[in-house]
This record gives sequence, structure tokens and C-alpha cells, in this order.
Amino acid sequence: MNDIKLDWKLKLEEALFALALKQGLDISRDNFNLIVETPPKPEMGDLAFPLFPFAKMFKKNPVEIARDVKLYINENDPHSESSINSTGPYLNIKIDLSDITGKIINDILNAGNKYGYTDNYTNKKVMVEFSCPNTNKPLHLGHLRNDSIGMSVSRIMAANGADLRKVNLINDRGVHICKSMLAYKIFGDNQTPDSAGVKSDHFVGDYYVKFNTWSKEFPEAETEARAMLKEWDDGKSDITELWKMMNDWTISGIKETYLKTGVSFDKYYFESKTYMEGRAEVLKGFDAGVFYKEADGSIWADLSEIKLDKKVLLRSDGTSLYLTQDIGTAIARHRDWGFEKLIYVVGSEQQYHFQVLFYILKKLGFEWANDLHHLSYGMVNLPDGKMKSREGTVVDADDLVDELTSIAKKEIIAKERASLVGDLQKTSESVALAALNYFLLQISPGKDMIFDPAESISFSGNTGPYLQYMGARISSMLRKFEDRKDEFTKAKFNPEILVLDQERELIKLLLSFPEIVSDAGKGMNPSVITTYLYELSKVFSRYYHDTSILKDPDKDTVVSRIYLVKAVLQVLKNAFYLVGIPFLERM
Repeated sequence: MNDIKLDWKLKLEEALFALALKQGLDISRDNFNLIVETPPKPEMGDLAFPLFPFAKMFKKNPVEIARDVKLYINENDPHSESSINSTGPYLNIKIDLSDITGKIINDILNAGNKYGYTDNYTNKKVMVEFSCPNTNKPLHLGHLRNDSIGMSVSRIMAANGADLRKVNLINDRGVHICKSMLAYKIFGDNQTPDSAGVKSDHFVGDYYVKFNTWSKEFPEAETEARAMLKEWDDGKSDITELWKMMNDWTISGIKETYLKTGVSFDKYYFESKTYMEGRAEVLKGFDAGVFYKEADGSIWADLSEIKLDKKVLLRSDGTSLYLTQDIGTAIARHRDWGFEKLIYVVGSEQQYHFQVLFYILKKLGFEWANDLHHLSYGMVNLPDGKMKSREGTVVDADDLVDELTSIAKKEIIAKERASLVGDLQKTSESVALAALNYFLLQISPGKDMIFDPAESISFSGNTGPYLQYMGARISSMLRKFEDRKDEFTKAKFNPEILVLDQERELIKLLLSFPEIVSDAGKGMNPSVITTYLYELSKVFSRYYHDTSILKDPDKDTVVSRIYLVKAVLQVLKNAFYLVGIPFLERM
């Protein structure tokens, strides 16, 4: 589709330039740069070029300019007469699909699950960091949005040719970790997740909530937690043993959730192993005069160069902060795998943090810091308000997935489809994942959103289960065709048959998929894919409803339409994968 747009863009710009010369305007060819849009209605054409920007240049009404360009094109290229039309200040183009239809369908069927892939980032090493849980609590709804974005962006970047590595930073050190540890030390009574009958990460998270309740009654709780962090830094054996035991509990539980939600990583990093490297770099930077020391011995960075104030990098007692740890982690990652782009999928509340981190790494002399990118995403909340971890009001990830699975199972049973879907539990889990990922990804990452579980799991409307149902419906149609394939042994695929308006719309959508994948990669925005998926599914649904696909009396027509349907299904599958929607043949 991009090639077609570019051909018409160049043709029209050449016409504008010729008209400018004819009018005696002394102007460069570079002054003509048309914008390509999509007409609001298919019957108006396939491409639209607004001519408002040239009214001042030509000293003419853009409606007049559009007519002049159309006339010029028709006089110089008679074959274009049926393709170009002026509608007010727009030039609308109807693409001739006669030579494209057969090629695009064959290209899709031959490329299979690689159709839509681009070479935008070929041979470029791209690292994506996401999830990054704390070891004092289980994953919650906010993590699920992070994970959905991280997995999808990783797949989209790989589809654009990147050599991709997914990484996770486990936040296993800090005063927040010590809060759970301190509460367990005081109230735990040597219980374990097994003895309590509680999933291990939830078990630890309960003590984080307990600490918050206790600290309201005991003001010294915060001081004791900070003292425990200092003891951990000093390597006190009983504290490090407690830390290791509780971290293992949390990480084990979180990995179970990753397995349930289809999330995976190529490498895990741990703050407890990288913070010392960050601390060493800060001390090195201080010795080199990059940072300065306050009277209490703390080390700071002056950020006035980027119009900010200052930032502490090492506390007066020598302990490090998140920022210090992130310095060490970034350096370790580049040493391990010399990335050419590192994408941090982290909430928008951390914009300041990453602005400072990237600046400090550059000041320390790491040129690769220019290749760091913060993919900021908005908050995700529930219809009834904001979540708070320390008060235990978060939506737990495991509970949410289980709830969605249960709703899906009830819906399948209610529709009397249980015996047709095969493994009911597995199918229900797949529907739950489709609901979750699609709902979380259909909003651009930078925007805040409200997650409505009931809306997300609906089998109709703009939802993941609806898209899955479309894929299952197509699969059912193809099975019916296979059962009758002996009737069509002499029939042939003839792309010239596919001339219905909805067939044209489907072909244009199929043609545009590589452009969609490219745009999603450039913008690191999965919602580009979800928007496309819904549009493709809507157009196909109308086509399915209005057209006799299997029952047409002409055998060549049936076969030709089946080729188109197979191409639609392949593109649906490819797009599903990019946004974490499991494909179901039966539903």
C-alpha cells in the first residue's frame, strides 16, 4: 500500500509543480509535499490528498487547484481518468486493484505467519525491559498492562526485523522489601506459604499490607525498616537469609503468573546484583568532578543543565537509591549485549526518573545512552477508583485472570458450545487472555485507562473474544469447504472475480497490513494493531453476512472467495500474535 500511496503522491506533486511553472511561480520542487489521508467513505475513493496548504502559494481557492490538477493528470495520463476525482479541496484516488488482488492473496498465503513483517530494524539489536516487579507483593492489574505492552512491543519490533531481547529487572532490594521482611519477622511465627495454604507471592504481599497497618500504630516502624536495609547492605547473615527466603517465595509465585498470562523473558536482572556497580560508577563520577558531595556526605548530581534542580545518588550513610541501581543495571546490560536501542516500558509517573537517568549516563560518558527510550504508559484503574498496594486494594493479577476465565467458561456453557470447543478449561483461559490483552492494548500506551472486566470479556463488540470468534467462524467455514472440496477439483482461483465493494475493502486492508506493522513499530504502539484488527473483522463480518461464499452456483467464484477468506484468516492470526490474542479454531 505504501508503494501505491507514494506513486500517486509523486504523480500529484509533479502535477502541482508543473502548474506552478505554468503560472509563472518561481518555486522549488521541494515545496510540494502532499499529505495522504483516507476518505471518510469508501465510495469516495481509496486515497485523499488535501490541497489546503497550497492556496496561499497559488493564490487560488483549493477547490480550483484540485480541479486544475485533475485536468492536468487526465490530459497527460488518460489511463488515470477513472482513478482521480476532485471533491471540494480534495483529490480522491480510486486504486486499480485488478493487477494487485491475485498477487497480494498469493503473497499472504505463501508468506504465512511472516506476512506483514518489515525490515525496518533488520540487524538492529533492540532490548525491551518490562514488568520489573518488586519482591514484596504479587503482580496486580498495573503490572498486567505493563506486561501486555512489553510483550506486544517486543513482538512488533521483532516483526519489523529487530534482533530482540526481552529483559526483566527484579526489584529485590530496598526499604519497601524490608517492610515485608520486618513484618514477617515480627508477626510471621515461622509460617510458610505451604503451611498457610497461600500462593507464595501473595503470602509475602500480605505482610507488606500488614506493615502498613502496623506502622500507623507504631511510628518507629519506618525507622526500623531503614535500619534493616542498612543491615542488609552490611551483609548481616540473619537478614540476608530472611531476604533470600522471602524473595524466593515472591519470585516463584510471580513466575507462575507469567506462565498463566503467556509472559516470558530472555534474561532476568536483579537489583541486588547491579546496585553495587551503580554505586561504583557514582563514586567514579564524583572523583571525576561530574557529581558533588553535600556536607552530610551524600553525593548529588547537578541537573541545571537540563533545567532541573538536583538529585541525590548516594545517601549520607552510603546506601544507594533506585536511580543508582538503574545506572548499574543499564551498564551491565550494555556490557552483556551491546544493544542499539533499549526500550523501558515503565509508567508515566517515572518520566522524571528516566530523564535524569539518561542524562547522568551521558554525563558519565556512555554514548549508548542516546539509544535509551522510555515508553511511558498511563495508569490503569477500575471503574470504582484507584488501586493502592499498601492498603491491599489492588486488583490481583491471578484473581483477575481467574475471574475472566470463569466468566468465559460460563458463557461457553450457556451458548451450549462446551462439547464443541475441546478442552473447556484451556479454551476459557485463552478467551480470558484475549479479553485481557486486547482491552489493555486498544488504548494508546500514553493514555490513562479504566479496565472494566465485564466489558473486556464480552463476546460481541470491540473485544478480544469477538475477534477470536471471528477467527473461529472463518475456520468453521474453511472446514465446511474442505468437506466439499471434491466438488471444486476443476475450479480455479480467478482474482478478477473479486470485485464486490466489500471484497475491495478487504483486499485494501490486507494490502495495508505491512504498513500497519511498520507504523506500530515506529510508534511502539500496539493500539495501531488492535484498531486494524477490529476494522478488518468488521469488514469481514459484513462480507460474511451479505455474500454467498460457499453457496454461490459458480465454482470459480466459490474458490476465489475461499482464497480471499484464507488470506483474511492468515492476517488475523498474524495480528493476533502481535497483541497476545490466542487463536482458537473452535469457540
